[in-house]
Amino acid sequence: MPFPFAALRRFPDVEAPNLQAWDATDELLVARAHELVTERGLRGTEIAVIGDAYGAITLALAGLGGIRVHQDLVTGRRALARNAEALSAVGLSSDGLSFDGLSFDGLSAVAGFAAHELDRSLLDGARLVLLQLPKALAELDQIADAVARWAAPDAVLVAGGRVKHMTLAQNDVLARFFGTVRAQRAQRRSRLVVASDPRPVSASPAFPTRAEHPEFGIVLCAQGGVFAGDRIDIGTRVLLEVMDRMPAAARVVDLGCGAGALAAAYALRHPDARVIATDRSAAAVASARATMAENGLAERVTAMLDDAGSELPAGGTDLVLLNPPFHLGASVHEGAGRRLIDAAARLLRPGGEVWTVFNAHLDHRRALSAAVGETEQIVRTPKFTVTRSVRR
Repeated sequence: MPFPFAALRRFPDVEAPNLQAWDATDELLVARAHELVTERGLRGTEIAVIGDAYGAITLALAGLGGIRVHQDLVTGRRALARNAEALSAVGLSSDGLSFDGLSFDGLSAVAGFAAHELDRSLLDGARLVLLQLPKALAELDQIADAVARWAAPDAVLVAGGRVKHMTLAQNDVLARFFGTVRAQRAQRRSRLVVASDPRPVSASPAFPTRAEHPEFGIVLCAQGGVFAGDRIDIGTRVLLEVMDRMPAAARVVDLGCGAGALAAAYALRHPDARVIATDRSAAAVASARATMAENGLAERVTAMLDDAGSELPAGGTDLVLLNPPFHLGASVHEGAGRRLIDAAARLLRPGGEVWTVFNAHLDHRRALSAAVGETEQIVRTPKFTVTRSVRR
């Protein structure tokens, strides 16, 4: 039997009937990888996987041994570990892994992979790189630069995505870093793009970028994969504009910090505050750390990779700053925002406050009232609402 993609779970990320832990692109990437392993005589240690949402690609190839993988989201990292553990618990055999009485090919050791950040250790000597195409062109730019910079001279990058989310601009980005870029025929509404012949790259990577925002007295730094880059998105801007109305708090958490605009602005206004900026994206956390260093806040603001404040103590926070997302990958879904609202309720002490900005059409005020406590509207624009909720 082939690898049981349907057995994989998204947990601890949001799970719902319309959300699954793999897609047709994962299957196409795995199939193409097996072809190239045979054609080029590749070893598992020469393969790197980037953007594997919940481990489908990595686990399907783990039997090759030594696969290197980078996932930006900590939820994806935890899902990969849990999926590997679940498959391993079923039992291994010389034929592969037995699963619900069946066996599938190509997985002789579930632990045949190692996690890396997007750096030289991930790509050094890699001859095949498999990539689930990111949404942001800046993130693709940084990834393509990294592959051309650190992978083997004969490296091949196989990138895939759902056709409805792919653009010619992605090919243009890849063409800046590879001499040959060829799009494959679409299958099952997914398509692969194969890039080879890496080009020479500049001496210094382009990321993180840097931008000054004098209207708020901060400088933002951004890796390619962080939401809004080094700009201040319009939702964050609305919350920054009412920051002077927020209480002076001793213990503050910027929950889903992105590049760290809210955490930096609050820390600069309140020198005695202990601020923690947390995000599930490694790119966001790296960006926030660079932002804090740029603003002289590296000793006062801690940026940490975490999922919905899961590693922070309950009831220990005076103030939560929250600009929750309303997308899960390419899907519009309120689940991610609701998880952060629940997290804010857990983190706050009684009487503590969460200041939230959200798209005006969302029903987050009701959710905040139910999870946190009394919630009042502070300001409303045509697109956004800012609320203040007090922990009951």
